[in-house]
Amino acid sequence: MTPLSALDDILGLALPHPDAAAAEAARARQAQLTKPPGSLGRLEELAAFMAAWQGTDRPKLDRAQALVFAGNHGVCAQGVNPFPQAVTGLMVANFEAGGAAINQLCRVAGAELTVIALDLARPTADFTHAPAMTEAECLAALNRGAAAVDPSADLLILGEMGIGNSTVSAALAHAICGGAPEDWVGRGTGSDAEGVARKREVVARGVARHAGLAPLHLLAAIGGREQAALCGAVLAARAARVPVMLDGYICTAAVAPLHGAAPGLLDHCLVGHLSAEPGHARLCSAMGKAPILDLGMALGEGTGAALALMVMRGALECHNGMATFAEAGISAA
Repeated sequence: MTPLSALDDILGLALPHPDAAAAEAARARQAQLTKPPGSLGRLEELAAFMAAWQGTDRPKLDRAQALVFAGNHGVCAQGVNPFPQAVTGLMVANFEAGGAAINQLCRVAGAELTVIALDLARPTADFTHAPAMTEAECLAALNRGAAAVDPSADLLILGEMGIGNSTVSAALAHAICGGAPEDWVGRGTGSDAEGVARKREVVARGVARHAGLAPLHLLAAIGGREQAALCGAVLAARAARVPVMLDGYICTAAVAPLHGAAPGLLDHCLVGHLSAEPGHARLCSAMGKAPILDLGMALGEGTGAALALMVMRGALECHNGMATFAEAGISAA
């Protein structure tokens, strides 16, 4: 994807659409497989989804790319997180050493993992006092995320790391979807009742400060570098017709500005799992996304998306490998 020079340029991007004929051909194949119609449930829908974006009734999943973006946030100055921002860099080192949960899940799911740290020594501004990023800073992170996408991948899974980014996510969700701060604020990495109350107050104050901005400009005003990079990766994947598996609350909230600007920008995105963060179910409902898994997880890192990749592999193995009634010599009548 050509680097963007302005946030509003996103609305003018000429992006591909799903191939309805390929999806219908995939559904027709499902109807011929040796099983009762609809008996594989969501797996059948996932196969048709992949068919639509790959433009074939026999979609493949030979190569899965996993990207984890990491950033630090100025809003941590408001005491919204029980852990210091140094943990972000320490976790990036853990990812690079292969010691995190996402490393194990990518290995078993067959995804190639890349971790990208985004100016960790230079946190964004505190969005309760000023815009978190200038438009130029937001675009730099967005374009970096876009450049990380391999256009030859069959599926992209996305994750993140950033101390304080559950507060950023709650603020983005609140700003885009409305409601009250308590609808969107959860415990994050382990805040107690007092910490949750502080997060609610900070989210309310920050969203009020930036009220009236268009959704894409809310990304710069409230979001962080990893949120902007996630948006860039989503847009680059769309340009290359690569389906995207989002992780949980942080990833879903990161792309909420795209949904707010033009919901169709996320047509190629799935949500891998339902986070235990209370705002995630509300956000998925607002965005019309049904998470694939519900395991009570709230780790981030892309872990839920990596697990959902294994479900997608199962869906395509059944779709492509099962015999039809004719091939098995079984009468479907």
